[in-house]
Amino acid sequence: MRAILSAYGLSDLDRADRNLDAMAGDPVQRRRLADILPMLMESISRTADPDQALNHWERILANVSRTSFLDYLRTSPRMLDLLCVIFGNSDALAFTLIRDPTVVYWLAEEEVLSRPPTRNGMETALYKSIGSLISKGLKLDALRRFRRREMLRIGVRDLLRLATVPETTGLLSDLAGLLIHAAYEIVDADLKRQYGVPMHQNRQRRWVETKFAVIGMGKLGGHELNYSSDVDLLYIYESDNGETRAPTDKHAAKPAGVGISNEEYFEILSRELTRALTEPTREGYVFRVDLRLRAEGSVGRLARSLASYQRHYLVRGQVWERLALLKASPVAGSHEIGQAFLRLIKRFVLGTGEKLDGDKALAIVQDVRAVKDMIDAKMTDRGHGQRNVKLGTGGIREIEFFVQTVQVLVGRKVLALLDRSTLGSLNRLARKKLLSSEDRDILTAAYLFLRDVEHKLQMVHDLQTHALPDSSEELERCAVRMGYGADDRKKAAELFQADHQRHTEMVHRSFRSFFVEPTTSPILSATLKTIGVKLQ
Repeated sequence: MRAILSAYGLSDLDRADRNLDAMAGDPVQRRRLADILPMLMESISRTADPDQALNHWERILANVSRTSFLDYLRTSPRMLDLLCVIFGNSDALAFTLIRDPTVVYWLAEEEVLSRPPTRNGMETALYKSIGSLISKGLKLDALRRFRRREMLRIGVRDLLRLATVPETTGLLSDLAGLLIHAAYEIVDADLKRQYGVPMHQNRQRRWVETKFAVIGMGKLGGHELNYSSDVDLLYIYESDNGETRAPTDKHAAKPAGVGISNEEYFEILSRELTRALTEPTREGYVFRVDLRLRAEGSVGRLARSLASYQRHYLVRGQVWERLALLKASPVAGSHEIGQAFLRLIKRFVLGTGEKLDGDKALAIVQDVRAVKDMIDAKMTDRGHGQRNVKLGTGGIREIEFFVQTVQVLVGRKVLALLDRSTLGSLNRLARKKLLSSEDRDILTAAYLFLRDVEHKLQMVHDLQTHALPDSSEELERCAVRMGYGADDRKKAAELFQADHQRHTEMVHRSFRSFFVEPTTSPILSATLKTIGVKLQ
């Protein structure tokens, strides 16, 4: 038994033997399993974690009609191999199938995996899934199930290398936006039944409904979401003035809580929407939410009016907020209010019209570098300086800070440089000759590699992790998930580490040139030259 099983990359041979015995079942089922076992074992041997794959096979066979399921796999070798890929590479995706094995048959449907999902297609399917439901709780649980299923589809396409990194991040962002908007509609309708409709008087002194918008920030705003990202959100509403009023429909019952201020209504709405997105039930959760980018951070009100945000940025706005707001994008609620917010912040983000000179430009560069220095200190304390693909040396954040700082410096006068996405920004810098095509290609390749690594780290347990594993065994598994092959796992890990080192060194070289040695940086000099500014 040991001689046979060791050939398939298994480490715990006694446990593997117990897995197989439990999978076999009665004599009829044992014969069915024997028919597919050679292919199953060969398939799991090519995955990152063959031992865990067998554990998941035992779990799913305990949760299905075993004879019919084994018969199905015997006639569908493609699905047998696909399940092995999922079970040996991602616990999070595996448990989606184990808790609801009927999803296996959905994955097998034509075009579910062969064609990428579209935003319109997901939106249609989402509203179809909640259309016949009445209660708030049932609708929110439907959102959680929908999220789980679509995350499975996106993750499997990624594992099979059927999707590029930009396609994957774009679909994750589209999925998040659709679910946030649906959750907003569900929660808002429920609160209006309790408190009435929030309203204010417009310039013509007519009472109109006060609108609300959710602004996506960070990777959601840039359409670059991860598998296990928090969604960074701001909650905005139209006016502080006004109050909730009873519906105009004479047949509608008057809400018991009618008459509360707009400020109170939208604070309740923001709290309940956050809870709807983050609260776990037996169906899971929708998304984790991070609201710390709002005005006054974690101590500020959850929701603010347009006028309140305008006052905050005018009086208290900081450089890091200017960088963060470059990615701001309306994702839910009123499109009109979302666009009004973008117009409101434009002057703050791109400068107030005050003339920029060399000293002021250097001050902005130094402010951004100070933020990165604080991040570096935290990474060093955790021992993540070289292992964290997001915040470590040569990581994703260094590329983001670079393009965002250029946009803040000259974006007011060179609007063609503005782009919420990092890859789009790099292309725009190259088109304006601020970045050579060679450097653009180097940073683009590094960004795609590091984002791919980030995805493969997070899809294992659906945890927000960015650090490469410190054990050689886990590093080998990460290399296999990245496509470096499973025939020689030690060699795969060595090649993976060499590529990681090469990419991060190239990124950090560009970062240092711009932020550590700005007075001699050709990119900073070329950037300022576009607006007629010279460094002293």
